Order: sequence, then C-alpha cells, then structure tokens
Amino acid sequence: MARPPGYYVRQRLWQNRPAVAGLAFIALCTLVALLGYWVMPDNSPNANHGFVQIQKERPVLRVQLLRQPLPDSARDNQAADNIFATWLHGREPKVQETPIGGYEFSGDSIILKPLGEHSAEAGRLRRLALADVVGHPGPRAELQRLVQKDHLSTRTYWLGTDKAGRDELSRLLLGTRISLGIGLVAVLISLVLGMAVGAVAGYFGGWVDSLLLGIMTVVWSIPGIMLVIAISLALDSKGVWVSFVAVGLTMWVDVARVVRGQMLSLRSATFVEAGRVLGLPTPRLIAQHLLPNMRGPLIVLATSNFAAAILLEAGLSFLGLGVQPPAPAWGLMVKEGYDLLGTEAGLWLTLLPGLAISLLVLSFNLLGNALRDAYDPKTPVAG
Repeated sequence: MARPPGYYVRQRLWQNRPAVAGLAFIALCTLVALLGYWVMPDNSPNANHGFVQIQKERPVLRVQLLRQPLPDSARDNQAADNIFATWLHGREPKVQETPIGGYEFSGDSIILKPLGEHSAEAGRLRRLALADVVGHPGPRAELQRLVQKDHLSTRTYWLGTDKAGRDELSRLLLGTRISLGIGLVAVLISLVLGMAVGAVAGYFGGWVDSLLLGIMTVVWSIPGIMLVIAISLALDSKGVWVSFVAVGLTMWVDVARVVRGQMLSLRSATFVEAGRVLGLPTPRLIAQHLLPNMRGPLIVLATSNFAAAILLEAGLSFLGLGVQPPAPAWGLMVKEGYDLLGTEAGLWLTLLPGLAISLLVLSFNLLGNALRDAYDPKTPVAG
C-alpha cells in the first residue's frame, strides 16, 4: 500500500533514539516555560526577590519563613507592572516573607530569632504583634493558631541559593522562558527574512542575484557574536527584546543561502513553467508552489538555528550586552557564578546553568541531525 512521504519521515525520526530523547527534553522545557510559576518550588516571591540571610547557601537547604501582609504602598506599586514584565519576572508577592531561625509566642506577640550571621539583626530578637502578622485583631489563642497555620511555613531550596539569596532551581526553571523565547523569535525572524531574500535572489537571478549574494557574503563573513554585539550597540539599548531581534538578524543568511540554492534548481521545473503559462502572479508562484517544496531543508535549518540562537543569547548575556539583571537568563546566571569562582558556591552556581544550556543545545542538535536523515529518502525505514 502506498504511503505519503510524511509517514516515512516520521518512521525514520522515531527510529533515532537519541533524537527522541532530545525531543522529549525540548517538550519538557517547553512545558516548564509555559507553566512558569505553577511548577516553580519558590512560586511565592518572583525572580527578583531574595533573602540576604541565605546568600550562596548549599543545596537542599531548609528554611522557616514568616509571611506578613504587604503595606498598602507596596501593593499600589504592583499595578504598574506591564504584561511582558509580569510574564517574564512574575508579579511582586502579595505577602512579605522573612526567613527566621525560630520563634516563640509571648502574650499578644511573636518573638523571632534572626537567621544567619549575615543578618543586620544577628544576635537580636525581634518582637511582632500577632495582630500585625495576621492583619486583624482577635483573641490571643485564635491569633496564635492562625499564625502557625497560615503564616509559618518551611521551604526547601533543592539547588541552594544564588548571591542574592534567590532559589537557584526556580531561576533555572524560569530561565527556559528566555532561552526558548529567544530561540523562537530568532528563528521566525531568520525564516521570514531569509526566505524573502533567498527566494528573490534565486528566482530572478541576474544582477538581483549578484547584489543579494554579495550582501549575504558580507554578512556571512562576520562572526555571529560580533554581529549581535554590533546590532545591540547600534540599537543603543539592552534588554530581552533587543537580544531577540539582534540574534534573529544574524541568522537569516543561512536560510537565504539554502532557499536561493533550492530556488535555482526549481525555477526551471515543469510545474513552474506551467504556472507562468497560466499567468500566475510571481509572488503567488513563489509562496504557494516553490517555497512549500523546501519545507524539509527549512525545518532542519530552523532546528539548528534554534540551538545557535540559544548559544548566542547565552554569550551575549554573559558579556552583559543581552538580557539584564535580575532576569533569570542562563547566560547571565553563568556569569554570576563565574564571578564567584573560588568560593564554595561558585562552582555549582556556574555548573548548573551551564549544564542546562548544554543539554538544551544538544537536544536541538540531535533533533536537527535526525530530521536531516529523516528527510533523506535514501535512509532505510525499519519494518
């Protein structure tokens, strides 16, 4: 029974076990990026929030926290958050959390023991009224019960904390949003721009092809990271969106060269000549009849460009020209850990985000190699 070509592509892809493992890891990272704060172990504070008392602490750290209502002025400031900042960093917490070394009740008050020798109040006890902690007055026994039930908790920092006392695991999970986001935007920009330039150059040929090919050659000769830095400096701005655009504008040449080569081989095909005879407009002929025949090579190239975009963003953030603090970008986290090398926490603060970058880039490369083989009709299909 005859089967469509897509069936054999899928069969060849599923036969490649490393590629399937890479695809599963990419799917997991995508799910984590979409769920965001719902899967973060430290989802009460946002990524900007940390505790000076527990800076650069070891993994599997357990800390007792006291939660109090935020002042009205702090709540008013939350209204100024924009949608993108909220999606990336999260909203400020609705409660104020304080790590404590212990507590005891004394009448209508709770006496807190400071945690850590770095605290400015180390060695001093702190007394708070139970009504201030709960947010309303009431009988002493009831207030004590409410404090123990709703305002005291224990949090475990499975991967320890960074130099600002923030949960390292939560920042690693939230960093998938930046890495996958910049890869997606960069690939979309490179595909749109590269397909347009490559299609025009390959279809029309002549001086148009020579001019566009010269531009591609000049851009191709500049190292990617240098071009990203130049674009970032030219835009005279730093931040997430600048990094997205800068990385995307450096990766279109690969797409343009592939599309140009495919277009040169297809423009003299019989179905293209038939389209010209029928009077089809050139844009429609290119968009609906020529570009769809390049779907396989473009998918493979987009996958490899995704990995390259993640590496470029990490390098840019490491140099301080990409995503700015306190955003949890993996490249920025590597830089923060690198600055602490020589200390007990420096090694794992550098190793963890570096390992996350390596695994995600490896997964995209494995998937890209498998897709290249899957679209090759010479590759055998088992069964």
